[in-house]
Amino acid sequence: MPPPRLTRMTVHFIGAGPGAADLLTVRAVNLLRTSPVCLYAGTYLDPEVLANCAPDTELIDTQRLDIDQITAHLVRAHESGRDVARLCSGDPSLYSALTEQTRRLDAHGIPWDVTPGVPAYAAAAALLGTELTVPELVQSVVLTRTQARSTAMPESESLANFAHTGATVVLHLAITRIRTLAAELVADYGPDCPVAVVYRASQPDQLILRGTLTDIADQVEAAALRQAAVILVGRALTPALSCTVSHLYDPARDRHSVTADEPGRR
Repeated sequence: MPPPRLTRMTVHFIGAGPGAADLLTVRAVNLLRTSPVCLYAGTYLDPEVLANCAPDTELIDTQRLDIDQITAHLVRAHESGRDVARLCSGDPSLYSALTEQTRRLDAHGIPWDVTPGVPAYAAAAALLGTELTVPELVQSVVLTRTQARSTAMPESESLANFAHTGATVVLHLAITRIRTLAAELVADYGPDCPVAVVYRASQPDQLILRGTLTDIADQVEAAALRQAAVILVGRALTPALSCTVSHLYDPARDRHSVTADEPGRR
């Protein structure tokens, strides 16, 4: 007898954003409402996010599950023909284990798709009221992490290498090593370089710490922060920063363009 034909289902990897329910995308909310199964990381999520699920949704907290256990839940949902909302903190493109999970789903022939979310660094910058790129000061943002009890970093991606660029640096999964990291960055950014730490951005217990590479570690340790925080470092965070007008919004832009196009001018 042939095996029973499976009803088509999809695993929806959904960016849950920084945790606030009102920062979910419309697409994310619709998928939560219509998916009979929802896997989520309880460590980082505001419970209001799950209020978008139907009352009979099977809710599975993954914070204490390994990758094989998570995959088993997804396979079981596939076998019963039920769509899955797989919530990822922030955006699935950053530190979400998307690659490991989709590789396993492909091996099982299980379809999947991805819905983006608000990245934690973007939510943090919004709370700070800060643009991370400032004309003629810094035009690049480095999103990175450090190695502690985690997988190894590629040798070329050392913090020192990134620091040499002077870019705004956003460190994820690094709050427990902030004293060591601040010391590493001083050589390139200077001891007075502004630093901000944002804990649980957009959630009810959010906390913002501002300081410099000299004193930020003291503040973090005093607040006893151990997880769910991003660290932002760079001159773009300077309070009341004055800067050059961006070319896009410069009133003289059209005059410059005409002058450059005149015959004989370069």
